[in-house]
Amino acid sequence: MRTFLVLLFCLFISTNIFSQNNSNSDTVEVFLIDNYITPEKPPLLIVSFFTNLPVKSKIIIDDQYEYPVSKDLSENHKISIDISNLKIRLKQIHFVIHVEDSLKRKNSSEIYEVDLPNEMEMKKESNFLLLCILGGTVFILPSPVYVNWGGTSYFSLNKEIPLVFIRSEGFSYPTGYFSFEYSYIYHAPVRNFLRIGYKHIIEVPGIEYVSPGVNGFTNLNGFNGISPELSIGWFKIFDTFTIYSRYRYNFKPGGKNSEFSEISIGLYSGIFAIYF
Repeated sequence: MRTFLVLLFCLFISTNIFSQNNSNSDTVEVFLIDNYITPEKPPLLIVSFFTNLPVKSKIIIDDQYEYPVSKDLSENHKISIDISNLKIRLKQIHFVIHVEDSLKRKNSSEIYEVDLPNEMEMKKESNFLLLCILGGTVFILPSPVYVNWGGTSYFSLNKEIPLVFIRSEGFSYPTGYFSFEYSYIYHAPVRNFLRIGYKHIIEVPGIEYVSPGVNGFTNLNGFNGISPELSIGWFKIFDTFTIYSRYRYNFKPGGKNSEFSEISIGLYSGIFAIYF
């Protein structure tokens, strides 16, 4: 009987250890070996790492640029990336390693960083200055708007200023943003409008995004209402500004003949916004 109990206890211990080892092996871990930028031209970002399980891997740089490392399952991974044409605003490159095992389980590493060479820093600072100039121009320019109010057509100019962005796990756009707007509708029954609203951004393959939103508006003289809207981001220019079109329906609850519609085109950019 005692021998039987000893054997049973040993069996239990070995089974428990085996199950723990299996549990630990289920988690994919990334072990970084090297990450540096070569001094020669063009500058190359060299990254090498290994994993405790065979996985497919890719690198995401600064939430913008994606590069496959291992397209087949492997435990050893290495890549050389030409970074001479990357638009990087800071003095370091930040990257994350994404892995996927044979069971389609995904995992991400911590955020790694590597300093840029001095020559590249000067070039990126110059590009950033140009980007700020372009962004300032976009910031100032209003959007043209077609307005239909009670069957009559009007022309309007609208200026939207994104204020607060909500970060997302994506690489191109935030989850959404809050904005302030001013509109002037020429020769309309009511001409001046201030709006505060929220736009939710859904990235869509084939185009940039679809963005439903809702605003509260006022003319500061008793004409207050609500304006649901839908925007479509079509394509990017300079990898920073997105051309979009928007339909908006405006109405004053309980107001007679207060409804009017807007169709507009504009440029989206978030380079001057605050992120949360």
